Amino acid sequence: MSVKNILFLVLLLFIPVSLAAQFLKWGELIVFITAALAILPLAAWMGTATEEIAVVVGPTLGGLLNATFGNATELIIAIIALKAGLVDVVKASITGSIIGNLLLVMGLSMFLGGLRYKEQTFQPIVARVNASSMNLAVIAILLPTAMNVTSVGISQQTVENFSLAVAIVLIVVYALTLLFSMKTHAYLYEVGLVESEEISHTKPNIWLWAGVLLACTLLVALESEMLVDSLEVATSQLGLTALFTGVILVPIVGNAAEHATAVTVAMKDKMDLSVSVAVGSSMQIALFVAPVLVIAGRVFGQPMDLNFNPFELVAVTVSVLIANSISSDGKSNWLEGTLLLAAYTVLGFAFYFHPVIDGMG
Repeated sequence: MSVKNILFLVLLLFIPVSLAAQFLKWGELIVFITAALAILPLAAWMGTATEEIAVVVGPTLGGLLNATFGNATELIIAIIALKAGLVDVVKASITGSIIGNLLLVMGLSMFLGGLRYKEQTFQPIVARVNASSMNLAVIAILLPTAMNVTSVGISQQTVENFSLAVAIVLIVVYALTLLFSMKTHAYLYEVGLVESEEISHTKPNIWLWAGVLLACTLLVALESEMLVDSLEVATSQLGLTALFTGVILVPIVGNAAEHATAVTVAMKDKMDLSVSVAVGSSMQIALFVAPVLVIAGRVFGQPMDLNFNPFELVAVTVSVLIANSISSDGKSNWLEGTLLLAAYTVLGFAFYFHPVIDGMG
């Protein structure tokens, strides 16, 4: 058993600990920390269960399942935060997920993989397609913000309606990227399939893994509820703003399992798979999770739009620009990884020192 799997097994102990902290009222900070630690292994098990089921149902259905459940943990946390009215935290977590995947995960993968191998390669065509999709995502969150800033007296309802229209376009584009990667141009993405075939030598028990997936999803929802309920008090006790919590802490909790996978495969010189996990996750957040949250906001009566804080917008734009420029040639080394990590560190400091804004505390 790998060190990563042992660590995730140990972290499962935080599920009963977090429940005890909640019911015995040990304080919001303890609940927040233990719930966050409990989510980490649950997210990892959800990822494993999805991969195992994908092996049984075949590449097309499996790809769709991976695409749907890839960011399920984050989507659950965001929906619960949205229902609680923490719209600014939800927007910040979308920003944080995009920059975290593009800079932190891809940076760590390129840096640690680059220390073992002088130069690593991956499909430049896939990198270019992903770059174009991320450019569209930047445009999609830039326009509602630009509309709000440049139009005097624009109503909130107009911004929400525009955001809903953009969200529908993004979901259609996401569906088309799935069609491209799983059907019309599947040969470009075959590296990931080969990897998953190597992992599973025997056919997994689909009902067992479906049960694991369902149980983990329900437990993630429960832990997320506790995390969100304690978030405001706990972060103020830690001296952190909601902006920093949303951009840095929440995405790391929701994405830790995926982060570990991307870095592990990069160190095995499977850079194609590593880049597809990191960039694919960012695309999924921008083209699927964010639009779904806009629609969910309508359903819950919690107005959620794509009018982001301009500072977050700058962070996403910068991340997409540097990630695209580094990945465009289909090659990577440890220095390029260092550049991405440096960019993430600088942005992390910027969000830490950024003053309270728009009612965020």
